[in-house]
Amino acid sequence: MTETSLQHGVPLAGLTTLRVGGPARALIRCAQTRDLVEEIAAADAAGEPVLIIGGGSNLLISDDGFPGTAIVVGSSRIEFGTGRESGRAHVTADAGVVWDDLVARTVAEGYGGLECLSGIPGSTGATPVQNVGAYGVEVADILRSVQVLDRRAGNLRWVSPNELGLGYRTSRLKHRDEMVVVAVSFWLNDDRLSRPLRYRELSESMGVEPGGQADAAEVREHVLATRRRKGMVLDPADHDTWSAGSFFTNPIVADADAASVLERIRSQVGPDAAVPEYPAEGGIKLSAGWLIERAGFAKGHPGPDALVRLSTKHTLALTNRGSASTSDVLALAREVRDGVADAFGVVLHPEPVLVGCSL
Repeated sequence: MTETSLQHGVPLAGLTTLRVGGPARALIRCAQTRDLVEEIAAADAAGEPVLIIGGGSNLLISDDGFPGTAIVVGSSRIEFGTGRESGRAHVTADAGVVWDDLVARTVAEGYGGLECLSGIPGSTGATPVQNVGAYGVEVADILRSVQVLDRRAGNLRWVSPNELGLGYRTSRLKHRDEMVVVAVSFWLNDDRLSRPLRYRELSESMGVEPGGQADAAEVREHVLATRRRKGMVLDPADHDTWSAGSFFTNPIVADADAASVLERIRSQVGPDAAVPEYPAEGGIKLSAGWLIERAGFAKGHPGPDALVRLSTKHTLALTNRGSASTSDVLALAREVRDGVADAFGVVLHPEPVLVGCSL
């Protein structure tokens, strides 16, 4: 028995956390993986453009909407197990499971591993696509395998993390639509302990030495409290959370350019400035939020009457104050991107997936 619903001309704004975006020609909601597979196959056979929507936390859809069928993934299965190949505990969840619901469930069941990723909005299926990360943990650190629908071959198969090209906020699944994530499996700790706490702010707040572990439930509460202070936990009453999370990724500067870029930054902000920098493959990673603020964009920019503002709590988030359009979001994003580039010669890149629009 299929569990789908079909609508026409439905605005997609309500399906995204930024709450902007025009309508799709058709909208189908699928509550089961088998229905998702069937609907995608039918659309592909008909030559119909398809937009897959999970939690909508990483989407910026144009004001014109999407000229095809939007398919909402609503599958909700969660299963715990122990791998024969390793004896390690793991959890497997459908792509439509709300990510933080999965984290909460694992902690409630006495497992650790996902707690540092608490409070991140969106669906489970999006996490390997983006290689979601926070507070010193990335999906790549805990990923066991991903089940994908291969739209070209028309079949389902499991792929290993090594096949996904996981990198900083990216993977081989990002910006490509021939593979659709339908389920994800994660390794867990079965001793109620967290992943090693490598993020200094978190370890210090918990009184744990860097690299040490703590009770997973306690870590989750600390992470949620920290994210709430930054307006990074969804709250319909708080417009600072009407966002796509961090709008820009932290820029990575190649080793060959690092010295000149740091010199230019210090020439602008002061020779003794402590520029946040972190090791990255082939270079250094800088803090986008730090650069945005030093380029002259304060929290709440451009002011209380603007339709789109930087969050009043966190400069990396572009927020809809209630009646913004996608064009409004893009305008502020361009202003911030260009301001940072003019000041420091560093180009910021958007983290959300842009549908039918661009910077």
